[in-house]
Amino acid sequence: MKNTVLTFKQAKEKGEKLSMLTAYDYSTARLIDESGVNSILVGDSLGNVILGYEDTISVTMEDMIHHSAAVARGAQNALVICDMPFMSYQTSVYDAVVNAGRLMKEGRANAVKLEGGKEVCPQIKAIVDAGIPVCGHLGLTPQSINAFGGFKVQAKTEAAAKKLIADAKAVEAAGAFAVVLECVPAKLAELVTKELSIPTIGIGAGNVCDGQVLVYQDMLGMFTDFTPKFVKRFENIGEVMKRAFSAYDEEVKAGTFPDKEHEYTISDDVLEKLY
Repeated sequence: MKNTVLTFKQAKEKGEKLSMLTAYDYSTARLIDESGVNSILVGDSLGNVILGYEDTISVTMEDMIHHSAAVARGAQNALVICDMPFMSYQTSVYDAVVNAGRLMKEGRANAVKLEGGKEVCPQIKAIVDAGIPVCGHLGLTPQSINAFGGFKVQAKTEAAAKKLIADAKAVEAAGAFAVVLECVPAKLAELVTKELSIPTIGIGAGNVCDGQVLVYQDMLGMFTDFTPKFVKRFENIGEVMKRAFSAYDEEVKAGTFPDKEHEYTISDDVLEKLY
């Protein structure tokens, strides 16, 4: 069954957990979709795991559209959510609506995600009013990494915790259908989850959130530049891939691949006529 913003709402009401993983290409999206995961996030994390940037700041609208369209072609049932990249919505409400529209029209996303609290609520409302579903993102917001001074747990003080709760309620009131909570204390995430009628999707926010999201390269051991505390490695596919690449390299250099099984044949009679 196709996952939608309505099925997300119904899951929250029934107390059913929601699963989300990132994807950036057609083949991976197909595999994730066939596994039963509820949602695929085309994250601007592609800046790190696909493009090799140190952060997500350099990711462009063209990057997001390109990868979102590929993922959308591979996802039949999962809800495809596409990140709005840095400076695609912060500049004005007008820019936010136009760029969100591009992600839907050209990127074929089912919804968009943007970072921030009260300060971006006018953008959230305008995008929602334009008929585009919006997922919020609070806590550690990677596009603000320079302002935070690094990847750090957020909302640990009383003032910061109160602001997170207020921001979460504001994002909900502006029309968001869900909100990602990243790198916040588990008990605070639990409180926010109880306060909201929309689903919370945790990443480093404990298991009481209504759902969870991970970068698939992290949970498969394919990206090792840095590994956050909240990542669980479900398989070490990275090592499997390296072994396969090494075996291929060795067989090519030894002349054992390709062998007869992987060759095409031609009649000797035809060959004789070539001389």
